[in-house]
Amino acid sequence: MRPMKYQLHTLANGLRIVLAPMSGETATVVVMTGTGSRYESEHENGMAHFLEHMFFKGTKKRKSARAISEELDAIGSISNAFTSKERTAYWAKVSGKYLDTALDVIGDIFLHSTLPSKEITKERGAIIQEIDMYEDMPMRTVNDVFDALIFGEKDPLGRTILGPKKNIHSFTRKDFVEYLKRNYTPQNTVVAIAGSFSTSKVLTKIKKEFGHLKSVTPPQFSPFVHQQNAPRVKIKEKKTDQTQLMIGVPSYPYLHKDEYAVEILATILGGGMSSRLFLEVREKRGLAYSVHAWTDKYPDTGYFVVQAGVEHAKLAQTITTVLNELRKIQKSKVGHEELAKAKAYAKGTRTLALETSDSVAEHAATSIINIGKVRKLEETLGAIDRVTVDDIMRVAQDLFRTNVLNLAVIGPHTDADQLRKLLQI
Repeated sequence: MRPMKYQLHTLANGLRIVLAPMSGETATVVVMTGTGSRYESEHENGMAHFLEHMFFKGTKKRKSARAISEELDAIGSISNAFTSKERTAYWAKVSGKYLDTALDVIGDIFLHSTLPSKEITKERGAIIQEIDMYEDMPMRTVNDVFDALIFGEKDPLGRTILGPKKNIHSFTRKDFVEYLKRNYTPQNTVVAIAGSFSTSKVLTKIKKEFGHLKSVTPPQFSPFVHQQNAPRVKIKEKKTDQTQLMIGVPSYPYLHKDEYAVEILATILGGGMSSRLFLEVREKRGLAYSVHAWTDKYPDTGYFVVQAGVEHAKLAQTITTVLNELRKIQKSKVGHEELAKAKAYAKGTRTLALETSDSVAEHAATSIINIGKVRKLEETLGAIDRVTVDDIMRVAQDLFRTNVLNLAVIGPHTDADQLRKLLQI
C-alpha cells in the first residue's frame, strides 16, 4: 500500500487547504467548518443544522435551491452536507473532469448564500419533519438519550444536533446572519480535495474564492469536565416493538496516550461478528439481533459505549450479560491471538474506510478540525500495532467502574431505580 501524500496550505487569513491526489476517475471537494451544535447556546440549539439546510436555498449567482441541485445533477454529482456536534461540512463527489464545477458550486453556497426569509419559513416545516422522522427511529435516538445522560442536558454536548421544535420555530434571518459571522471563520475552515485533479488549478481557484474572507477570531467551546459519583439511568418511555439500550462510561479524547488501546478494547468486546459481546449476547443467548461497542471522541473528552436492541422482557438480562463481559476483561488478560485478531479487524476497517476520494477528503478535513493536522493511515495503523495485552487490561480497569456507568433506554419501561440496581461492575 502506497502512503497517501497530503499537501497542506494555509492562506494569509488562516484558512487551511488540504489536497490529496489519488489515482482513479473521481474527485471530491469538502468545505468543512469547525462549528456545530457544541458551539450553540441553549436558545440557539439547532441553528447550526438549520443553517446547513439554508445554504442550499440560493446564492447571489444561483438564485434558488433548484438552480443549485440542477447544476450538480447535470454533472452526475453525489453531493450533500452534514452537521455534527463539532463540525459542519458541504461536499460534492464528481468525475474528475467536473471538479471545477463542483468546487465552484460548493464554494458558492459556502461563501455567498443569501438565506432568503421566505425559504427559512418553508424550511422550518422540513426540519420539524426531520425531527419527527428520527423520533420514529429509536435505534438512532437512543444516542441522544445517552448523550443527555453522560454529558448533562445543560452542556451543549448533551443536547441534540437538530434542536428542540420551539427553537426551530423561533429562528429569524438575523439570527442566522449573526451565527454565521461568529462561527464561520477562515481559521476554523478547511477546504479538502481528494482524487483526480490539477493541483495548480485547484489551488488558484481556492485562493481566489476563499482568500478574501476576513480573519476573525474562531469560536471556542467550554471544555467538558466529567463529574459523576454514582451510576445513572435515563429512560425515554415510548411504545416500541423493541427496547433500545446504551451502556457507557466516560473515555479518552483525541491524542490521549490510550486513544487506540480503548479502540481495540471496544473491538474485542463489540466489533464484528466474532467479538465477545456478539458471541455472548446474540449467538449464545439470543438476546439481540444487533449488539456492538464503540468509542466516540472529542478534543477534550470521549466515551466508550455498548448498544443493543432487545426484547422488552430481556432488558435486565442483557444489561447483566454486558456488564459481566466488561468485568471479565478487567480481570483476565486478553490472549495474544484475540488481540491480534482485533488489531487486524481495526486496521482492515480503517484501511477500507479510506479507499475512495470522498472518504479521504472528509477524513483529512475532520482530522485538521479536531487535532490540527492530517492523521495519516500509516500513523494510525502503527499506533494500533503498539497496543499490548497489558494496555487492554489497564484501560478496562481504568474505565469500567460502577460509579461512572450510564444506562440510556428507549422503550415501555418506567422503573429507573430497578435498572440502576443492576449497574454494578
